[in-house]
Formats: sequence, structure tokens, C-alpha cells
Amino acid sequence: MLSELSEWFWQERLWFPEGLGWADLEDRDGRVYAKGRDLWAALPIALVFLIIRQIFERTVATPLASLLGVKETVRLKAPHNPFLESYYCKVTKNPTQPSVASLCKQTGYSERQVQRWFRRRRNQDRPSLLKKFREARFTLPIKDFLYFFYLKFNTSIEWKPWLYDTKEMWQGFPVLTLLPSQYWYYMIELGFYGSLLLSVASDVKRKDFKEHIIHHVATILLISFSWCVNYIRAGTLIMLVHDSSDYFLESAKMFNYAGWRNACNYIFIVFAAVFIVTRLIIFPFWIIYWTWVYPVTVYPPFFGYYFFNGLLMILQCLHIFWAVLIIRIALRFLTNNTSSEPAPMSEDERMHTQLV
Repeated sequence: MLSELSEWFWQERLWFPEGLGWADLEDRDGRVYAKGRDLWAALPIALVFLIIRQIFERTVATPLASLLGVKETVRLKAPHNPFLESYYCKVTKNPTQPSVASLCKQTGYSERQVQRWFRRRRNQDRPSLLKKFREARFTLPIKDFLYFFYLKFNTSIEWKPWLYDTKEMWQGFPVLTLLPSQYWYYMIELGFYGSLLLSVASDVKRKDFKEHIIHHVATILLISFSWCVNYIRAGTLIMLVHDSSDYFLESAKMFNYAGWRNACNYIFIVFAAVFIVTRLIIFPFWIIYWTWVYPVTVYPPFFGYYFFNGLLMILQCLHIFWAVLIIRIALRFLTNNTSSEPAPMSEDERMHTQLV
């Protein structure tokens, strides 16, 4: 049954223009093409990232945090109370006044003691600045490596035409020769997002947690799909555009957790500008245009065409959602910054937003 389902799912008429199929992607004459089975390499890479992260956080991020003055927050623990703990986990973390009165009767605590217990219990769940700093410090060098690895690798050999002439994304599709730089860029990027998805349960839970999960799943599907059907040129451009602003955000987070408010605020303004240009202008009006409008002038539309662009539109909706938050915060900073002292951003919702 699984084999029949797989055979139906991978029908050539679904994923390729008419007259083209999997046979066109068989290696020949020394030319190598992307294969679906290559994606298995991303699993051990994801596990390696998880291991490296644990080592990095302990040996690099923690000493650096100490050097910059970022310390583990010492919080008072709530007294052990199985009844209140059960209520906290199963009912609500913020009981109403009538609920507090009811809890007082059942536990023998005073109203003030119950409120203090819930306040301390909520504080226990809040991630410390050190944990947030370590997460940002690990993400920053990985994003830097991914972004500059591909650009440097390609420019050192030959500036690839599809990086500036987007028509070249579809020149000869789907028979597009796989480059070593594309292979490693794809596998490392996919492994990185896989590690983020695996570690999301233990990471700092932010306000946009659900959007974060949707983004990771859509990104993994997009990377995997574009690899399987040889959309690797378009996929490369999409990943480069997304990686270009991330290290500004991670840098702003690090400076925020270290208490460097001025540097944090100004780097965030740079991040906001780069984010808006790349994800609200370049991505929809350049990349999506050449994946949505131009291909139908070359091939009749097919299911893979709609599937690929559907994933891109999901990402674009997330970009708009995050851009609204970013613009609102940037405007707040600019309008409030009437003095020489920039407005602090430690309490801003932008630090609760994890953009990738």
C-alpha cells in the first residue's frame, strides 16, 4: 500500500511539465543532478548541529556571556504544593480573583500567599537572559557561515548568472547540473532548520511560537521539494534572501541581553530596513514574480508549480505578519528617540519574535 501511495504521489505529471520526468534527472556524461535520496544526509547534519550547539553553548557562549556581563537570573522558587502545581499546569497560570479565593479554601493559604505562589511559579518558567543569549550566539555564526559560504564559493569560481539574471533559473529546467556548493548549501541549510525544529520544545518559547513552527515546516518542505524536482536555482536565491537579514536580528538580541541598549537599538533599525527590503520587496516582486509569472510563459502550469508557489505564499504571509510587528516597533523607537538616549528595547515584543 505504501509503495502504491508513493508511486501515485511521485507521478511525473504532478511534478514536471508535460514531456519531462525523472529520467531527465539521471546522471549522465559526467553531469550530476539532485536526487531525493540525497536529503537523508540532512538528518545526521541536524544531529551534528544539536551536538555542536550543546558544546558551543557551554564552551563559548556561556564564557562570552559572563565576559559581557550577562548572568544567570536567580529567581525564588515557589514552595512545593502538588495541588497548586496541578492547577497551574492543567487549568491556568493566571487564576482570576474568584479562583484565587477558591484555591485559598482548598490549600489553607491566604490570598496573598496564593498570588505570590503563582507569581513565583510563572517566574520559574521564564527563560533567563543567559539562555536567550546562548541561543542567539549559536544562531549568529551558523547564519553567517551559510550566507557567506555560498556567495564566496561561487564568486571565487564564477559569478553564477542566475544570481542576477533570474530568467536563468529556468534555462534548461529541469536538467540543471548540480554544483558542489549547491549540494552543501542545501544540506547544511536543511540540517540547520531540522535541528531548530527538533530543539523547539527546549528553546525559549516566544509570542510567535505557532508562526515559528509553521515557518520551519514550510521552509523544510520548500527546501526538500525544490531539491527533489531540481528547483535548486530558485531555492538557492530564496535561501540567500532569507539568510541576509537574520544575523542582524541575532546581533541585536545579543547586545540587548548584554545591556548594550544603543548598539542593540541601532542594529535593530538596520535589521528592520534589510528585512523590509529583502522580504517585502525583493522576495515578492522579484523572486516570486520569476517563479509565478515567468514559468507559465515557458511551460504549461502543473501541480508542482502551484505547490511550490503556494509554499512561497505561506512564507510571504509570515513575512507580512512579522513586518507589521517590526515596523511598529521601529516607529516607536524613532518617535520616542527625542533625546540622546535611545529607548530601551529589552521589554519590546521584538525580542519575543524569532525570525528565520
